[in-house]
Amino acid sequence: MTDLHPAFDWHEVTRLALTSRMMDDMEEESLTPQGLVTYQFSARGHELGQLLISQLLTYPHDAASVYYRSRPFMLGTGLTVEEAFASGMALPGGLSGGRDVGVVFNMPRRERALVLPMSGDVGSQFTPAAGWAQALRYHVEALGDMDYQGSIGVVFGGDGSVATNGFWSALTMATTLKLPLLFMIEDNGFAISVRAPLQTPGANIASNLASFENLAIWDSSDTDPAQAAPAVYEAVEYVRAWQGPALLRLTMPRLAGHSSMDNQAYKSREELDAEWERDPISALHRALVPEHMSDDEWDRHVAAAREAVEAGRDAALNQPQPDPASVSHFLFSDPQRPQAVGGLIGAGIQAPSGDATPRPDDRRRINMIEAIRRTLDVELSVNPRCLVFGEDVGFKGGVHAATIDLQAKHGEARVFDTSLSEEGIIGRSVGMAYAGLVPVPEIQFRKYADPATEQLNNCGTIRWRTNNRFAAPIVVRIPGGYRKIGDPWHSVTSEIVFAHAPGWKLAFPSNAEDTVGLLRSALRGNDPVIFFEHRAMLDAAWARRPYPGDDYMLPFGQANFVSRGDDLTVVTWGAMVERCEAAAAELEAAIEIIDLRTIVPWDKAAVLESVARTSKCLIVHEDIALGGFGGEIAATIVSEAFLDLDAPVERVAAPAVPVPFNTGLMDAVVPTVALIRRHMEDLLAF
Repeated sequence: MTDLHPAFDWHEVTRLALTSRMMDDMEEESLTPQGLVTYQFSARGHELGQLLISQLLTYPHDAASVYYRSRPFMLGTGLTVEEAFASGMALPGGLSGGRDVGVVFNMPRRERALVLPMSGDVGSQFTPAAGWAQALRYHVEALGDMDYQGSIGVVFGGDGSVATNGFWSALTMATTLKLPLLFMIEDNGFAISVRAPLQTPGANIASNLASFENLAIWDSSDTDPAQAAPAVYEAVEYVRAWQGPALLRLTMPRLAGHSSMDNQAYKSREELDAEWERDPISALHRALVPEHMSDDEWDRHVAAAREAVEAGRDAALNQPQPDPASVSHFLFSDPQRPQAVGGLIGAGIQAPSGDATPRPDDRRRINMIEAIRRTLDVELSVNPRCLVFGEDVGFKGGVHAATIDLQAKHGEARVFDTSLSEEGIIGRSVGMAYAGLVPVPEIQFRKYADPATEQLNNCGTIRWRTNNRFAAPIVVRIPGGYRKIGDPWHSVTSEIVFAHAPGWKLAFPSNAEDTVGLLRSALRGNDPVIFFEHRAMLDAAWARRPYPGDDYMLPFGQANFVSRGDDLTVVTWGAMVERCEAAAAELEAAIEIIDLRTIVPWDKAAVLESVARTSKCLIVHEDIALGGFGGEIAATIVSEAFLDLDAPVERVAAPAVPVPFNTGLMDAVVPTVALIRRHMEDLLAF
């Protein structure tokens, strides 16, 4: 007699395994050929382990980070058959409302685990799961909320995903911090067509990690219920005891192509036949019938699954197409329609209010570094869910000194150092934000954000991709730009990259007062924000201002008129504001200088109103001219204020080269006061 683990409802496992298999069959044989499903990913062969894990994730803050072959787990976690079909058909009743690929899942908690929003990138699911797991410990150990005790995170991935940056970054976080995170690796031996030995030496990640410190390992088969069930149960219970992370590797066949576009021509007939001999549903039938379930009971499950699948398909087919007018909804937060999960709003917490009236407590002028530090200090004090972290931000106080003494005052749980992985820093932040925290990660220099590009891009679109179910309001502090010298690695601004990333707000203050107001608005807001701190202005005399008070907040999208005039409009931001003011001071003209302060959103109304009066416009920015944000402003002026113009819209920006190390060469790249003045003179004389 085959002993089956008593912790599991084997009737549910049977019904949902059959349901998943029939859905795959129906999509592959009918719906995809008809064009009703345009991009299909089969979970055939992956059903058993996923369904077993789904039954165990019943604690109130259990969460799973899934991937594109996780539909069986989703069914076990509460996804309906109609929702599953509607997702594949890109219909409004799907989990993304037709905005994302049908197997890119997200789901607020129903009866079992909350499903963190996944992305279509392989390996991007790992670090947000680690962030969630770290947040679980923070809720218990720092906030004293024992409702989180024992909850865990589970992250699913295929054998190909263990070669990605995300996997190794999350593994480092989980093991160094002993996080309650289970890595569930579904090893079918193929990453599309690439065989496992080219992904992992020896083709077994479990054996390779056997000596990894602080990591428990289970290695089993997903094709035998008697083997898989104990391994799943023991791994989950180990992590639930908060002894540390674990890795569970289950081997299984992939009984379909990678996707509907893949015919598996790279597999021999012998390999295909051998895979079908390992079919987990056939193994499930052998284990259950007749010892634990009669033939009639199995047949009833088959009939019930078929009925559910046909009814779900028909219900999905009766749904209307999405409304094209809704496609721009949910890019940014709407106070009238808050997200269900993520940030303070998702946790039911209202941030303190403030206003744009400066209330300096003394006349002493502080630099931008002190403005950043003091604002972070205040927000850490008023919001126990606020965390500041990154490389060297803890005891050292940051390589730019913006976090000096914050760890000593607020503790290592609130202000802490991370491992050297920007992918991990941002991915961790996203997972923490899902758990209702306010992460404030620092990326040391703008160029260093490049390894985190995938996580940054994905973070901005979370609200839109999940149809407003989830959001991850994080504030990413990024210093950059030239200082006394330049170089290609530390002196980059390239703000256009972030302006072009949907869903991000982008602040670019030029002085200490604006730094306080914009940073506080970001930290109390409900959208992800890139907060750019220009290195040249961090201790610049020009940028010093009195501290405007602990309640000072500036709205995004409201420019500052540095000077007024009717002869020429100059639009600029960041370090170029000081240089534009210096250039204008050398001319006998009434020049209006507009400091945008934020790039997304930017104050279009202020610019157009100014151009309507001056009829001339010069745009000055430090970033490369080719594709720079100045081009967007110029295009807007030409489109909406063309009849107001008496001269061409001009730009002063960098040539399309990196910032050089030599200061003389740097002055040939970064716009100088003299260069700006010459362009002002040319436009005034036009």
